[in-house]
Amino acid sequence: MRKIHLFLFILLFSTSLVHAQSGDTLRVISHDNIEVVTDPSKGENSYTHWARFPEKEVPIRQILLKIKFACPDNMRCADWDYVDHITIKRQGGLQGEMLDYEIARMLTPYGGAFDKDWEFEWKVDVTDFSLILRDSVEIEYKHTGYEPNQDRGWKVTLAFELIEGKPSMEPVAIHKVYQGSYAYGNDDNPINESLAPFTISKNPATELGRFRVIQTGHGMDRPDGCGEFCDKFRDFLFDGKILSSRQMWKQCGSNPLYPQAGTWIFDRANWCPGDLIQPDLYDVKLSEASHSLQLQMEDYSAPKPSASELISAYLIEYKHYESKNDVSLEEIIIPSDLAIHSRQNPAAFGPTIVIKNNGSEPLKKVQIKHGQANAKPASYTWTGLLAPGQTDTLRMEGLIPQQGPLNYQVELLQPNGKKDGYALDNKSQSHYSPAPVHNGELILYIQTNQASLDNAYTLTNSEQELVNHREHGSLEADSIYRDSLHLPAGNYRLHLTDSAGDGLEFWYKTRAGRGNVILLNGNGEIVKSFDSDFGNEINYDFIVSDQPDAIPSEEISLGVFPTRAQDYTIFDFLANQPETVIVKLVADPSGEVVEEHRYQDLQEGKFTFDLSRYPKSRYFFQVYIEDKLIYNKRLRVKE
Repeated sequence: MRKIHLFLFILLFSTSLVHAQSGDTLRVISHDNIEVVTDPSKGENSYTHWARFPEKEVPIRQILLKIKFACPDNMRCADWDYVDHITIKRQGGLQGEMLDYEIARMLTPYGGAFDKDWEFEWKVDVTDFSLILRDSVEIEYKHTGYEPNQDRGWKVTLAFELIEGKPSMEPVAIHKVYQGSYAYGNDDNPINESLAPFTISKNPATELGRFRVIQTGHGMDRPDGCGEFCDKFRDFLFDGKILSSRQMWKQCGSNPLYPQAGTWIFDRANWCPGDLIQPDLYDVKLSEASHSLQLQMEDYSAPKPSASELISAYLIEYKHYESKNDVSLEEIIIPSDLAIHSRQNPAAFGPTIVIKNNGSEPLKKVQIKHGQANAKPASYTWTGLLAPGQTDTLRMEGLIPQQGPLNYQVELLQPNGKKDGYALDNKSQSHYSPAPVHNGELILYIQTNQASLDNAYTLTNSEQELVNHREHGSLEADSIYRDSLHLPAGNYRLHLTDSAGDGLEFWYKTRAGRGNVILLNGNGEIVKSFDSDFGNEINYDFIVSDQPDAIPSEEISLGVFPTRAQDYTIFDFLANQPETVIVKLVADPSGEVVEEHRYQDLQEGKFTFDLSRYPKSRYFFQVYIEDKLIYNKRLRVKE
C-alpha cells in the first residue's frame, strides 16, 4: 500500500513549474476553495495539502500569501472569531523534513449575517520563509473552535504569489525560537521563564538577522479580561538589552471588514475578528559569533489565571544587503478596488502608497511619478528617514482621474538620488472605481443616538480646506440635524467619526440606541445611505458637478434596533420611491420562517415587532425587495 501512495505522490509532483523571468509572478495554490468546518469533538480541524513551489535554484524576490474567505456553497458563513493557523508541516516530499513552522495566523470573522455572495481577501508577506517554500511542501490550514459544523463554515483559498528575481538579502538559515501557547498571569508557570533567551551561533556568511514574531492574546481572566481584552506591553531583548517595546493591542473599530455579527469593534490583544495577523519584524546586525534574543511580557498575575499568549517567532539569517540604494513599491492604497482598502475608496483625491527600503543605506529621498496609466504623470519628491527594511505610508497631493482607463500607475525613481539597485519592483498599477458624482445642493441628515457626544464630522475639499464640520460634544442626544451644503464644483471628503468606536449603533450597547446618517440631494432624495454600524469612522469621497450620477435604486436607508431585544424591536425604512418590501424573521439555526410581513408600496415607515411570544433564541431579521435579500441582521431575543 505504501508503494501506491508513493507513486501517487510522485505523479502529483512530477510536473515542474514553468520557469519565469525576473519580475514575473508564479501563483501556487495549496488550498483551492476548500470547505472548512470545526471538529467540536477536538476543538480543531486540520486541512493538509501538498503544493509544488519553485526549485531552490530559482531566485525569489518576494512571496505574498493571499487568503480568501467566502461562504460555503451549501452552508452559511460561520459565526465565531476562531484562531486559524497556516503552517508548513514538511518540505521535500513524503520522506522530507518535518518542520511545523507557523507562517501565518488568521482570526476568523463573525460571519453569521454575511450573505451567500460575500467574500473577502487578505494578504501577508511571507518572503522570510523563501528557504523552505521550495519544491514539494506540505501546507496545513488548521481551523479551531467548537461551533456546529453541519450548517455553517467557510470556503477558503490559500494562494502564494512568488515574484521571481534577485532577493534584496540572500537568506542563509532559519531558526524556530518560540512556537506555542504560553500561560500568562500564572505565578506557578511564569511566562517570562517559558520565554527563555535563544542563543544563535551564526553562519560565517551571515551579517543580518530578522526576528519575525506573530503574537496574539487569548483567554478571559477576571477582572482584567486577559489575555484577549487586556492591554499589556512586550519587550524585545537583543544580547540582554531592550531593543524595542510595544503595546500588544489593536484597535478594531477601523477593520475594513465591517459590519460583522459579533463584538467586532472591541479592541483586542494584537488581533481583531476577521483579521490576518501582520508579523512584527526586528532587524539586527549579527556581528559576533553568537548572540541572544528574547521576548519578555509585562509582569502580570491573575488570581484564577486562564490567559495565554500564542507566539510563533523565528530568526532568519541573511547575508548583506545586495544594494546600497534600493526602494520598492509595496502597495497602492488609494486608489484601489481591493476589499482591504474599501474604507478609503473610491477616492477623489490624495493618492496613497506604501514604500519599502530594501537597501543598506537609510532612505532619505525618492522621486515618485504617479497618475493615470498612459497619461502624463505627476511628480512628487518624498523626503524622510527610512531605515533598511522599514516601510512608510505616504500620501501625495493630487486628484484621482475619474474617466478613461481607471488604472493608477506609480513609479519610484532615484532612491537617495542614485540608480536603484533593483528597479523591477519600483512600478505598479492599481485598478479602481470612480468616486460618486452629486450636484452641489446637498443635505447631510444626522439622527443621533444617546451617545451623541462621541460623534463629529468634517467635510474638506481636495485642497484640505475645511468646508463644514461639527465638533465632538456639539450634537445633542436623540436629535435630528439637517446640515445644508451649498458646494461649488470640486472634490470633497466626508469624514464622520465616533470616539467610542461603536458607530451610531452596536447590538451590544442597546441603551445607546440607533442613529442614522444619510446624504440627500436638494430634492430630499437619498444619494448615499451609510451603515450605522461603522465602528470608528466613515470616509466618503464624492465629486460635485452639474452632471450628477443617476441615483442608484439600491440607495435605501433601513435598519432594525434593538437587535439584542427582550420584548420588541423597531424596523425603520426610507426609500426614494415606493417598493414592495417583505420582512422575514428566520429562526437560527433551523431556517424556519417564524414571521413574515409584506408591505406594498412602502416608501417610508417605522414598525414595531412584538417579540414577547418568542423563546430565548437567535433569529435573522431579513428584508427583501423584489425577491432580493438586501438586509440580513442577527437578532438576539431574550439573551
